[in-house]
This record gives sequence, structure tokens and C-alpha cells, in this order.
Amino acid sequence: MIRIQQLGQQFNATKSTLTIQDSRSGKKYEIPISNNFIKASDLEKIKDENGSIIRSYDPGYMNTVNCTSKISFIDGDNGILEYRGYPIEQLAEKSTYLEVAFLLIYGELPTPLQYDKWCKKIQTHTFVHQDLYGLLSQFRYDAHPMGMVISSLSAVSTLHPEANPALSGQNIYADQKSRNKQIHRMIGSITTITALAYRNRIGRQPNQPHQQLGYVDNFLYMMDRLNESNYTPHPTITKVLDILFILHAEHELNCSTSAVRHLTSSGVDIYTAIAGAAAALYGPKHGGANEAVLRMLEKIGSKQNIPQFIENVKNKKALLFGFGHRVYKSYDPRAKIVKQLAYQVFDLVGKDPLIEIALELENIALNDKYFKDRSLYPNVDFYTGIIYKALGFPTDMFPLLFAIPRISGWLAHWCEFLDDPENKIVRPRQNYQGYKTRDYVPIDQRKQTDAYIHAPSTSFSTRRNVSVKK
Repeated sequence: MIRIQQLGQQFNATKSTLTIQDSRSGKKYEIPISNNFIKASDLEKIKDENGSIIRSYDPGYMNTVNCTSKISFIDGDNGILEYRGYPIEQLAEKSTYLEVAFLLIYGELPTPLQYDKWCKKIQTHTFVHQDLYGLLSQFRYDAHPMGMVISSLSAVSTLHPEANPALSGQNIYADQKSRNKQIHRMIGSITTITALAYRNRIGRQPNQPHQQLGYVDNFLYMMDRLNESNYTPHPTITKVLDILFILHAEHELNCSTSAVRHLTSSGVDIYTAIAGAAAALYGPKHGGANEAVLRMLEKIGSKQNIPQFIENVKNKKALLFGFGHRVYKSYDPRAKIVKQLAYQVFDLVGKDPLIEIALELENIALNDKYFKDRSLYPNVDFYTGIIYKALGFPTDMFPLLFAIPRISGWLAHWCEFLDDPENKIVRPRQNYQGYKTRDYVPIDQRKQTDAYIHAPSTSFSTRRNVSVKK
């Protein structure tokens, strides 16, 4: 009721209204405006002669506000990103990923005592259930690590039935201690699960978490240690990855974050909700974009091929990844920071040949009227893929390096959704344009349709297909 009262105060505090005249009936409606939006429920006042309510149509939620949030702020026109009011530039320069994760979830930066306890709790939960080791070892050697991790995250819910609302009651997350434990477990275990997926992929035994190392150091240790007794990652690599984790931690209501809220609305456990969000992140239009950027640059091959590639993009014969953003209509503020980090990495490990292609592609695109008119500026994905490649991460690990930090943003939205009494189970409307009521037709009386039902066969089926047709 508090949120509803606050919204009511917002609407009553302003005299701004939107006047709508329905040409069908001639009636006028005054719709209150607050914070430059109207409540969709106010449109229910407008009905046709049959009493049907008018609704807004917005595929992809291009112009829809579906929640009230205090977590992050984006001004896409001016290239501004803030976490809980703090500019991303300041956090990247002065903070750490775990401190930012605390900020996102709890709303304020931690005190020294809080931060120390927070880090210890998360480090404790880098040790995962032994069954996850067995599960991950059963995947094929060539399984994509993101698919392995998504499956493992979902499996975690079966290992902790006491944390599952479907088994232990719908209100278990109302207890802050119970909720905190899931937060510690999720942030701690994701690095271990990711490292396990990587080690399984390269055929090496897993490394146990190192309790004396920090969050990012420990992640790199679990991935890279062989038989060294005192192995520690290079501090420059740790710092770069920590900053990249900060930049990827949160970004308002993107596809995967919206998935968390959508799934949470059903009352499902947090592990299944996070697995669903990770699945959304897997897509090449979202978290897989930096992997797509690298494959694009590799396909271009050399700077000499860029002009033809640009023409192919303009003629819709090729896709340009790493440029443009649904929200930003100017330079992505994260991209500026990542570009600086790239040179720190190159100073350490050497410049990757793809960087020359990337720089030339960026230069041409930023000065081309076609791209300028469409506000297609480099986004955070453009340079992160090059950094990850320079650091030796396999291309199929890129989405996971996005998922690890984004979990803190997902958890922040999970908590906010749980605490917001205004939220309900998500159930959008549809614009049905299919058949009206029609009678069932027996199979021997049906007419041939143009439904295309063929599917490709692999070369392994050649012998069998020829034998079946003989």
C-alpha cells in the first residue's frame, strides 16, 4: 500500500494531464501524467461501444515502464550510467566489484566492517555441493560453457530444497537472513561453477577455491592453476577483470534482468530465476554480443576488407555487432572505460592483431553519415571481446564473463521485486489475429496446406535414408 500511496501522491502533486479524445464516441478523457508517464490502468476508462477496453500495443517493450526501481539510472541521450546514484566512471576508478555488488543489492556502499563480513560470506560460498562436480563432468568435451553453467545453476535449486518456495513455502524469502544466504551462495558459487565448466572443457582436474585470495583472484586461480604451489594471477589482469565486472554488473531492465523479474513474479526459486536470466544472456543479441563481435572481426580478416564490410552492412548483407544500443543514443560510457583498459592489457600481453581492425572499423563508422544518422556508436561489447581474447579466454567463455558480474544486478532486482507490493505475476495481453471459432475436421476430409515441415538431415543419416527409400 505504501508504494501505491506514493504513486498516488505523485499523480496528485502535478496538474499535468494528457487529454485524449475518442473519435469513435466523441468523449474526452483526462489522463494524469507523472514523471512523464501515464498509468496503463487509466486507459481502461476508454471503451468502445461494446465495452471493450482500449489497450496499448508495444512489442519489445519499446516504450513501456513496468516497474519502479532505485537500482540504476541511464540517460541514453547523454551517455550517463549510474548505480544507486554513483557515476559508473567513479565506481570503475575507485571501487571493487564486491563493493559494487553490495551497493546494488543493499542500496549503499558498505562500511569496513560490513565489507569484511560480506567478502568472507561470499568466499565461504565459493565451495559448492559435490554433486555439481559430478554433473559438470558428464557434459561432452565440446559442450558450450554457457550451456553447462545454465544447467548447473538450475540444478542448484534441487540441492537446496529448503530455499525453494515451491517446497518450503512461498514466504521463505521474506526472511532477510534466508534471502541473504541465497545472495551469498549465488555470488560465491558462480565463479566456481564457471571455473569448473572451463576446466572440464579443457580436460583438466578442478581447482578448489583459495580462501586467501580475493574474489577475482580466486576465480582466475581456479581456472588457471596447474601444479604450482603458490600460483597467483597477475595483478594487472585481476584489476582489469575486476573493472570489467563492475561495468557489467547492472544495466537497468535489459532482456535478462527483465527475465529475472518475470520469473520471480511466479514465485519460483532464485536459482531457477537466475538460470532463466543466464539463458536470456546467452543470446547473441544480448550477452553473446561480445562473442559475436570477435567472430565478426575475425571474419573481416584485415583492414583492407573493412570498406566492403561497411557497404555490406549498409546493404543489409552483413550484421554489425558491437555498435548501437537500445538505450544509448551517444557513446556508451562503459565503452570509453573498456577502450582504456584494452591498452593496459596490450601493454602487458601484447597487442592482438584484431585491435587494428577494430580501431579502423570504429574510426570509419564514427565518421560515416549512415552510422551517425542512426546513432550507431561503439557499445561495451565492442572492446571487451578483444580484451578477453588478448587475455587468452576462449571465445565461448565470453558470455560467462558477462554473466558472473551481472548476477549481482539480477539479485538486486530480485530483492527489489520481492519487496515491492505493487508487483504482480507478469501476464501481458496479446493482439489475437488468428481464426475465429471453427469446427474440427476429420483427418480424411482435410485439404492440403502450405505448412513446410521438412528439416535438414545430417551426413550421418545418408546410408539410412538411402536404405529406407530403396
